[in-house]
Amino acid sequence: MRFLITGAGGMLGRDLQTALAGRDVTAATRADLDITDEAAVIAAVAGHDVVINAAAYTAVDDAETDEDAAYALNALGPRNLARGAAAAGARLVQISTDYVFDGRGTSPYAEDAARAPISAYGRTKAAGEEFVSELLPDASYIVRTAWLYGEHGNNFARTMRTLAANRDTWSVVDDQRGQPTWTVDLADAVIRLVDADAPAGIYHGTSSGETTWFGFARAILETAGLDPERITPTDSSAFQRPAPRPDYSVLAHDTWAAAGLSPIRDWREALDVAAARGIIDPR
Repeated sequence: MRFLITGAGGMLGRDLQTALAGRDVTAATRADLDITDEAAVIAAVAGHDVVINAAAYTAVDDAETDEDAAYALNALGPRNLARGAAAAGARLVQISTDYVFDGRGTSPYAEDAARAPISAYGRTKAAGEEFVSELLPDASYIVRTAWLYGEHGNNFARTMRTLAANRDTWSVVDDQRGQPTWTVDLADAVIRLVDADAPAGIYHGTSSGETTWFGFARAILETAGLDPERITPTDSSAFQRPAPRPDYSVLAHDTWAAAGLSPIRDWREALDVAAARGIIDPR
């Protein structure tokens, strides 16, 4: 198989390249390929068997006042890739997000739960999902993820380690629940889907288990042998931001079992491995 990775310069895109080492891969950064340019996309996809779209507008707060730019990258970009994949007879993996839900749930969101985004970012990612599902229903995977951290970018885990090096105490919200997910695990999950020729559809690419940002922060310090009591809990009202955040971002993993595949391992196990490798060390 010939793979095309879009957004290859990002945190997930770089781990996808590592996961695909030794295979026939075209790694396209934003500078290499503007996915909002339909003609360029169709030309780039030609000759490939699998397209993995890791390109996205991820500035959640900025999207509240720049929704057109977010829509171009998060909705029109996937539309163009779906059209290109259809023309090339290729499969498309569209990376999406928990933000397509309103976050008011109390049990893990099923893959077929109704979309109900509450932010501009969420709306644009939901629109991207809809384009992919409509244009490439039998040859696409929509992989929703959340709370990503990894080696090749700024993220919550590294921020906590940096704070630990510079502050005695600080507070983290304890009223938002989700599934911290290492980009190495997500990249592996995406490749497993493709290699298994799994049924097209929606898959939730988040770690098993769940915690709060406060619980995640404490675990990060624990992996470094630091005192987790330095972090105190607070609620979301202490951190007002332009874009609303989902309170509950726990996603179910039922379609993995239906495809005969195992979901991503528990978040705490993955964090231990990532920390042991120095992935979240402050820089």
